[in-house]
Amino acid sequence: MILITFGTRPEYIKLKPLIKAFDGKIPYKTLFTGQHQDIAPKNADFNLDVADYPGNRLDSILKNCLSIPDHYFKDVTHVLVQGDTTSVVGLALAAMHRKIKVIHLEAGLRSRDTGNPFPEEYNRKIVSSIASVHLCPTESNKNNLLKEGVQSNVYVVGNTVLDNLLLYKDECEYDNKVLITMHRRENLDNLSTWFAEINNIASKNKNLEFILPLHPNPVIQAHKHLLPDVNIVAPMSHDDLIKLLIKCRIVITDSGGLQEECSFFNKKCLVCRSATERQEAVGTSSFLVRRPERLQNIFNQHIDDYVLSCISPYGDGKSAERISNILFADLN
Repeated sequence: MILITFGTRPEYIKLKPLIKAFDGKIPYKTLFTGQHQDIAPKNADFNLDVADYPGNRLDSILKNCLSIPDHYFKDVTHVLVQGDTTSVVGLALAAMHRKIKVIHLEAGLRSRDTGNPFPEEYNRKIVSSIASVHLCPTESNKNNLLKEGVQSNVYVVGNTVLDNLLLYKDECEYDNKVLITMHRRENLDNLSTWFAEINNIASKNKNLEFILPLHPNPVIQAHKHLLPDVNIVAPMSHDDLIKLLIKCRIVITDSGGLQEECSFFNKKCLVCRSATERQEAVGTSSFLVRRPERLQNIFNQHIDDYVLSCISPYGDGKSAERISNILFADLN
């Protein structure tokens, strides 16, 4: 039996197609680790109570995962973790301590910069050293693992997040909207500069509507006054965000997942980071900005040359089927 784990909104979205593919084929239980309480499922088999310990928030997440009761693991032969959060590391360690195999969904991503993103780049490497089954979105991800000495049970399957997007594929167009998202920990210290640059661009392009679903993080909320020329809206559900994405002309973001989704929908994405673990689309649909002062120039290069026609390197929308076939064979 597989224990499927998730705790954040992106993890939940990426796991939905997989859970659907497992039904009736692979026995599983679900464990919600509790970081994003607003997505807490009513029908999860287990829900962790998240305790905030004094001190570092990342330490609290790790402690919670290492405090999972033993009966959660009854009859479990594999624990499936997804992505690169600190809870993924904690769950992998908890499984390893019980000699339970770990399946890593979205394995092999590397930015090769341990500070960008932090701590995710460390987390990926830790989980890769523990996992028994590595489900990689791309061939490049697989090659990263091979170079690090991971030689067995490494599969290229695409990313399950794209399985959710097939219904929207034929609805894409290029409207006068620019989608903006900003939330990464490594950008928070420089958020005022990023926002000032974004607002400067918006003020010079009144023919475009710049839309920012503002992250609920209080640090980010405190900077919204720097964006008078941007349409600031409440955080969106994934479905509503996708409906906006398929209509927009270009995207400004520091998100990893949006880089994949932009590639799938043939949208250009200006990546407000110094490094990215999704390197396959850099130069085609993704363009690294690196520093705030470069944003306006890169925006000007692409805003009138925004139509793309290419195949996404991150998957074709059929990842869950491939993964269920691989795991069915591994379990049997």
